[in-house]
Amino acid sequence: MKFFASCGKGLEYLLADELVALGCERATATVAGVNVEGELPDAQRAVMWSRLASRVLWPLAEFYCDSEDALYRNVAALPWQEHLAPGRTLAVDARVSGDAITHARYAAQRVKDAVVDSLRAGTGERPDVDLESPDLLLNLVVRKGRAVLSVDLGGGALHRRGWRRAQGDAPLKETLAAAVLLRGHWPQVHAEGGALLDPMCGSGTLLLEGAAMAADVAPGLLRHGGAVPSRWSGFDLAAWDALRAEALQRERAGREALRPVFFGSDVDPAALRAARANVEAAGFAEAVQFDERQVAALRPMQQVRGLVASNPPYDARLAADAQLYRGLGDALRRIAPYWRASLLCGSPELARATGLRPQKVYQVFNGALECALLVADPVQPPLREDSAPRPLGPGAQMLANRLRKNLRASKSWRVREDVSCYRAYDADLPEYAVAIDVYTEADDPDASWLHVQEYAAPADIPEADVRRRFGEVLAAAREVFGVPRERIATKVRARGKGGSKYAGAGGPERRGEYITVREGAARLRVNLFDYLDTGLFLDHRPLRARLQREARGKRFLNLFCYTGAATVHAAVGGAASTTSVDLSATYLQWAADNLRGNRVDGRPLGGQAHRMVQADAVAWLEADDGEYDLVFCDPPTFSNSARADDFDMQRQHVRLLQAAVARLSPHGVLYFSNNYRRFRLDEEAVAAFAACEDITAGTVPPDFARNPRIHRAWRLQLR
Repeated sequence: MKFFASCGKGLEYLLADELVALGCERATATVAGVNVEGELPDAQRAVMWSRLASRVLWPLAEFYCDSEDALYRNVAALPWQEHLAPGRTLAVDARVSGDAITHARYAAQRVKDAVVDSLRAGTGERPDVDLESPDLLLNLVVRKGRAVLSVDLGGGALHRRGWRRAQGDAPLKETLAAAVLLRGHWPQVHAEGGALLDPMCGSGTLLLEGAAMAADVAPGLLRHGGAVPSRWSGFDLAAWDALRAEALQRERAGREALRPVFFGSDVDPAALRAARANVEAAGFAEAVQFDERQVAALRPMQQVRGLVASNPPYDARLAADAQLYRGLGDALRRIAPYWRASLLCGSPELARATGLRPQKVYQVFNGALECALLVADPVQPPLREDSAPRPLGPGAQMLANRLRKNLRASKSWRVREDVSCYRAYDADLPEYAVAIDVYTEADDPDASWLHVQEYAAPADIPEADVRRRFGEVLAAAREVFGVPRERIATKVRARGKGGSKYAGAGGPERRGEYITVREGAARLRVNLFDYLDTGLFLDHRPLRARLQREARGKRFLNLFCYTGAATVHAAVGGAASTTSVDLSATYLQWAADNLRGNRVDGRPLGGQAHRMVQADAVAWLEADDGEYDLVFCDPPTFSNSARADDFDMQRQHVRLLQAAVARLSPHGVLYFSNNYRRFRLDEEAVAAFAACEDITAGTVPPDFARNPRIHRAWRLQLR
């Protein structure tokens, strides 16, 4: 059986790991949640023990839903007498998207009507609605013509632990607080005898979550003493009673063993009063010590090891500034240099302002606010005896010289064209067959990152030589660019069964680390570590600039849109509307984030003028009846996604282009590109429906001049 556990964006992989640890058979991260394979007792265990899940949804039905009538009809057909006993109360949450059903509140009303009418027809009685504490809370999701109706097994939002008596400004959700602590490895730190410090504790959320983890107190037990969360007739009461008994036993042992190693401070006496009230309500008053103190006045910690976990202010209401973060970083290096730190910062820029050297920076969301979760261990890295730079060996020195030569040769072009993300090296020396790309942060021209990708070495080159040469590449790159190792992403080919493949793309744990770069007037998000590609194909820079120049007032269509970089350029260029089509929900979310990160005339991009479509591009084109003035089509070489027909670009390009040209307005233009080295355009077939011009020479930028076949591009128009 499959069920769904929702969570805040950025917590998906943590939640998947947690659910597997709780005994679920399999958990797969998706956007803002996890698809879980397990039985009903597994789902109920998640309600009791998950510290990260927002809701646990057990599906009752999934059906095609293209209208409000279809919604009512399918819900009313369910056997509601098996789900809700007489005298019980009901409530419905709904989320809808698409054109068929557009109002979530009305959709919830129709579900409620269907349930009530069904029960009244079958029993002569109708259930009451209780929006505050219903016996059965239903959850409806309608997306792309499909509806999923589920039981909310937790009876509501699971972040509400039940101890909160008071709160300060912008309180942190308990689920996000748990993520901050888990990213900082708090359970391990506590097991090793460490302490927990929050120097900006507010109402104490992080300290309370940390104490509950250390005392092994189940979140479901804190909520109303572990009372049954749902009166759904299918809820396994015996299994819940067993879970509660186990949780109570673990709580007793955990509280008895809990050490008073929790320290919170704040400058706001009202926030500290709220924190003390909350700690008292949760039963941790004897374990937590509070102090009214400025960060700069913090005293050195007595414990050798511990975790600093904090959520410094960062939104407009709380008046965040870089100086505050800089002072926090200075204080932590002074009072706890050997501790870990896990800091939820308002942005990557504020995270850097701390001056700490993070092992990882994760992208997470505090509600709608995108944040950067910085993890450093230790706070102050020790000075190494061999910290002085070592001289490069002959091979690395030769490569460093070539890199400097390339940078000198490209400098005037980069300055003239205002290029901040570019290819600096492309296998110029046969011994060092790598590509080195530079990505400079949009808001900090001094902050550069490197993306180093290894080409396949000939089979007769010993593996030891391949590894040695790659080490020399990294040494040369660090010296020339002055970039610390944590800002160098590497994609290395590893030999194994089935041929060579790239290692280092995602690794055992995705970093979730994004940086924002600038390309002309567009701001774009890239991820250098988690995927084989970064989210921005640098060789298409001139073609994207052309699209931006030609987009004003046009209806723009981006097929196989990937992360939507071309869409952003068209939107920034003044496109009347944009439509972006891709089969990947991950890429479409990335594209939507890219749009939201840009503004035109002071307004953020997004909304109805910029449409995202999750679909197989060829099938969608052949079914679509829209008209577009400017189309960009950059398909993959092939795709064997389980969600669409197999796509082979060489075999199917004529069908694809014919379908795309059919959607052009009378004077519309289609730009077609691909990077398949052996691709051959069927010119005779294409000529039957379009005028076609090879424009490759004008679309390959100077930094890819050594590799002029990096892609090929054509301009097509109706005959």
